[in-house]
Amino acid sequence: MSEKVYINGIGALSSQGQWHHDLFREAKELSRAVTPVNAPSYKGLIAPGMLRRMSSGVKMGIYASQQALDEASISIPEAIITGTGLGCLIDSEKFLHGVLDNQEEFLTPTAFIQSTHNTVAAQIALRLGCNGYNFTYVHRSVSFESALLDALMQLQDDQASTVLVGGVDEISPHTYRLLQLAGQIKQNDRNERVKNSESIGVNYAEGATFFTLSTLRTQTSYAQLVDLTLQHELNKEEVTVLVADFMARQDRDHQLIDALVVGINGDCQYDGYYDEFSRLFDNIPVLYYKHLTGQYDTASAFGLAVAARVLKEQEIPEVLYWNSDRATTGLRNILVYNQFNGKDHSLTLVRVC
Repeated sequence: MSEKVYINGIGALSSQGQWHHDLFREAKELSRAVTPVNAPSYKGLIAPGMLRRMSSGVKMGIYASQQALDEASISIPEAIITGTGLGCLIDSEKFLHGVLDNQEEFLTPTAFIQSTHNTVAAQIALRLGCNGYNFTYVHRSVSFESALLDALMQLQDDQASTVLVGGVDEISPHTYRLLQLAGQIKQNDRNERVKNSESIGVNYAEGATFFTLSTLRTQTSYAQLVDLTLQHELNKEEVTVLVADFMARQDRDHQLIDALVVGINGDCQYDGYYDEFSRLFDNIPVLYYKHLTGQYDTASAFGLAVAARVLKEQEIPEVLYWNSDRATTGLRNILVYNQFNGKDHSLTLVRVC
C-alpha cells in the first residue's frame, strides 16, 4: 500500500512578500505588466560575500526553502527536488552579454556556472549539507508539477520520508522584453487586473514556493497530497475527459470536491479553459491566486499552497474568491487546475488531514 503524503511546511516569496499568516488579508491585486518579488532582507540567512554573487532566483529559493523546512522542524531533508521554467535567466543573460561585449574572449566562467537550471537546488543542498537525491525539472509551466510528481513517487515508494520540493522563476530584462514582443506579457501601458482583463497576455512576475513533504503527519501538517496528473496539450472540449479520467482514478465523484483552485491569469485567449473546467462542478467556490502573484512558469506552486492553507484553516479569504459561491460546510477535498497558453495542463488533488 502506498504511503500517505503530507504537506508539513510551506515557504514562499512573491510580489506580496513572504509567506505569513496575514498574507491574504494584506494582499494587493497586481495590475502592472511586470512586478518584481517583494524581497525580504537575506542578510541573516546568506553570507554577504555569497549574497553579492547570487541571482534573484537563487536567493528566493534559499529563503523560501528554509522557511518551509523551519515550519516543518526539519533540518536536512532526504531529497531536494525543484522545478523551474526558465532557470537562472539573469546569470544566463549576463554571460551572453559578456560573450558579445568581449568578442568571445577573456570570459569569466562564474556567470555561466551559476546560470544552469539546477543552480537553485544545488545551492540549497550545499548550504544545508544535504547529500541526498537532488533533481531539477525544466518543463515550462509544468516544471513544478513534474518535481511534485517525482517527490510524491519518492515518498509513496518509500525511497524517502522527507522531501523538499519547490518551484522558482525570476524576471530578467531581456527575456521579459522578448515575451512582451511575442504577446505573452501585457504591454506596459495596460493596467488591467485579472478580473477586468480585456487584452491578450498576462501580468508577469517572479517568485518561489517550497514545500516540506513527509509520510508522517505532524502538528504542522497542512493537508494530504493525494495525487496529480499532467497532460501536455488539450482542446477546451477535452478538459472534461481529463477531469473524468483523473476522478475515476481516485474512485471519487465530482460531487466530493468542495472547492477549486484555478490558474486564471487574465489572458483572454486562454482563460476559457478554466470556464470549461469550472462548469464540471456545481455550486462550489472557485478560487484564484495569480491576481496576487502574477504569472510565471512555476506560479502554480503558489496555487497548491493556497489549497493547503485553506484546508488547514478551514476558511477561504475573501480575496481568493473568483465566483459568488461560498463555502457552507467543511472543506475536505480541493482540486487544483493549471494550464498556460492551452498547454501543459495539470490537476492536483489535496485532502484535509
